[in-house]
Amino acid sequence: MAWFKKEKTPKQQPTDRRLKMPEGLWVKCQACKEIIYKKEVSLNANVCPKCNYHFRIGGRERIRMLLDDGRFEEFDTEITPTDALDFRDSKRYVDRIATYQKKTGLKDAFISCSGSIDGQPVVLGVMEYGFMGGSMGSVVGEKVTLCAERSLRERAPLIIVACSGGARMQEGALSLMQMAKISSALARLHEQGIPYVSILTDPTTGGVTASFAMLGDLNLAEPRALIGFAGPRVIEQTIRQKLPEGFQRSEFLLEHGMLDMVVERARMREVLASCLRFMAPVAKPVAMPARASAD
Repeated sequence: MAWFKKEKTPKQQPTDRRLKMPEGLWVKCQACKEIIYKKEVSLNANVCPKCNYHFRIGGRERIRMLLDDGRFEEFDTEITPTDALDFRDSKRYVDRIATYQKKTGLKDAFISCSGSIDGQPVVLGVMEYGFMGGSMGSVVGEKVTLCAERSLRERAPLIIVACSGGARMQEGALSLMQMAKISSALARLHEQGIPYVSILTDPTTGGVTASFAMLGDLNLAEPRALIGFAGPRVIEQTIRQKLPEGFQRSEFLLEHGMLDMVVERARMREVLASCLRFMAPVAKPVAMPARASAD
């Protein structure tokens, strides 16, 4: 006779007792590979507290970090891209545009605005890498040019933050011609003694580097930013040689005289304020020459 008798079948205990953590609480640093609490990174200007790697940030966030109290007035928001070449690769260009417009809430990869830095009025343009890799098409070129013309008209320093993979291939020659158009607008700014400060972030490559990104009266860059025309891998495959350590990074360019300063993101606004106090022009309106409409 059994001493104990099982009256009921015991309930099956769950085998997986791991805690389910909410998504988005942690980020992985691309440089040191550390897993870091996302809030800690956000409080550190989106810079890794372990190795000082500068995470890529959106255009509007960068504007809020640079301008007084994060206040700004956006302009030229009505300009939208068109598919003049009826371009199609794996996807129609018009469909790509629609996808990125929905994703970012922007018409294209550039935000034009005005505000102030330490009380100094400025015209600020910021590239949005999240929109087709910050590629420069006819809209981006037109908006950069309009920023330069507004800067000249108001005699306010111009600041452009570059973050781009280069010219937009879907627009062909229409994209490439923006390089000359922007450069001529910046030349008029230079003739009138209006300061232009270029801030290069990771990455700044292709036609953007070959035009307005390297034409600043003052060229600043964030640490370890990739800056160049062709990428390192393309260059190595072309010349069949191993490139030096850190080639095309901002520190390498500073060492070789292609940049004026490498500035950490947390200090960028402070450095800009100091430079603008030295460079700011005397306020005097300038008559603008007539110019053809947007390309």
